[in-house]
Amino acid sequence: MGSDDHTDWTVRLFGFWHLSRDGHPVVVSTRQQRIIAALVVRGPQTRRSLASLLWPESSELQASGNLRASLYRVSHELPHLIGTFGDLLALEESARVDVYRVRELISAIERPAEELPQEAGELLRTADLLPGWYEDWVLFEQERLNQQRLSALDNLCRRALIAGHSAEAIALATIASGIEPLRERSQLLLVRSYLAADDRASALKCYQYFRGLIHRELGITPSPRFAELLGIPSETHDLRHPPGSPQYEGSGRSVPSAARRSVDLRKSVEN
Repeated sequence: MGSDDHTDWTVRLFGFWHLSRDGHPVVVSTRQQRIIAALVVRGPQTRRSLASLLWPESSELQASGNLRASLYRVSHELPHLIGTFGDLLALEESARVDVYRVRELISAIERPAEELPQEAGELLRTADLLPGWYEDWVLFEQERLNQQRLSALDNLCRRALIAGHSAEAIALATIASGIEPLRERSQLLLVRSYLAADDRASALKCYQYFRGLIHRELGITPSPRFAELLGIPSETHDLRHPPGSPQYEGSGRSVPSAARRSVDLRKSVEN
């Protein structure tokens, strides 16, 4: 996919769409952005499948025409960014892409012996794919990546707990809870992490906050595992939001502070 006339391309899809050529930002129309984003997220595509993906409500003839016109502009305005191999379209393989880096990180986290970058948690926190894009295929990819991010954060948090690094575990569980506050697994790990830091009072606040949140949003109660961890009868706790809860960074949602209790962490992480 390379070429003799090398261009240094960088594509960013996390936080906002951005393209640079040899370190300089490039202005790209929305239609061309969609083509490049689809090839990044979905990988190489045939012309027909890409046209159908991007223009699902158009006739096959019209969608093919739209793609052909857009590719003509890309080939002239962004030479060598998209390679053509017969009927197959693919992004230039030497392009630096943030999505690829996070995917590689998630794969590395699944391999326990793999050495990970210190900023792994931050990379996962900021991997917000194409916010503000609402096409069906984008929403599907956003949800899929979010689930992969959450699973990776869970794994990192458990490793930190087993290693006795409670502060790191709290940070990782807080990131996961900020991505999806209604996800019980993330909140349970957050409680466990706070307990590992010997902060029982904040663990109770965390539990009470989550209990109130899912009651308001979903009309359900947390699993008994929270009460078991905290050593409290689950039926005696009210649904009040604890006062003074700080905010998740960048999320605009309430978050509990920190928590505490001496427990056998290895046993609780494995359960």
